[in-house]
Amino acid sequence: MRTLWIAATLAGTLLSGCSEAQPSQPDTSATPLNVSSKKDKKGEGIDHLKRVSKLDDVRESSGLALTGESGTLYTHSDDGNPPILYRIRIEDGKTVAQIDMPVQSRDWESITRDDVGNLYIGDVGNNNNDRRDLVIHRLNPLNPQIVQEIKLKYPDQTEFPPKKKQRNFDCEATLWYDGQVYLFTKDRGQQETSKVYTVPDRPGSYTAKLLTKLAIPGEVTDATLSPNGRRLVLMAREEMFVFEGENLAALLKAKPERISLKGVGQTEGAVFTTDSLLYISTEQGALYEYELK
Repeated sequence: MRTLWIAATLAGTLLSGCSEAQPSQPDTSATPLNVSSKKDKKGEGIDHLKRVSKLDDVRESSGLALTGESGTLYTHSDDGNPPILYRIRIEDGKTVAQIDMPVQSRDWESITRDDVGNLYIGDVGNNNNDRRDLVIHRLNPLNPQIVQEIKLKYPDQTEFPPKKKQRNFDCEATLWYDGQVYLFTKDRGQQETSKVYTVPDRPGSYTAKLLTKLAIPGEVTDATLSPNGRRLVLMAREEMFVFEGENLAALLKAKPERISLKGVGQTEGAVFTTDSLLYISTEQGALYEYELK
């Protein structure tokens, strides 16, 4: 009953909800940005940021997820690399387990975990905005040879690819919440809007639901929600956007704080381990922790 109540609350508070019924009109107004950035030209001395290790075995880390065990995280590589899931140790970046996946990896860009331990790997990278085979792989790492597919398409895409300024169907950021996988697009056309879609976390073929549009002056590369559900972080290249609110519905309406991470490298993965501690990975293999106040 609690899950149904939460889903109903989200459906009522967002202009387009997560329920099974498709709303007549999605929210197409972009949430404005609260510009409050911290800039560091050399990438050193950024407040609350600390480099903790280097991921020597992982080429181009593109996502991070919890493992359920303290001190370790899941990560993976992106386009052009084998379909391998790595469990890495935070303190030194060493690989403690490697899972070879029985699927193809066209462009893995994100990974997220639900509250019972299932992982969702987003093969939804779409640099040219022309893919018709977008899929999220669902698996339990205790039995990784059984992989279920969540296939999806976008309701507002009619051209493959669209005109250059309309190319906003690439996705490098996903998160799981209450039976839904949320997708945040990377705006390759104008670098100003991240569209938010959802699909159910169950296997099947779906037309994603467009919930809202967020005003993000950059290209979103990952998303993560704090354990208490009151903070949402969207990563971009050498910066992040922090939303705060009472619940996910409120977060998607909030004005984000923009925090510069200039100099750390191409920031691609992010995951909360506590309500205030965030881990960030880069394509260059660095792992950082950032403490939010």
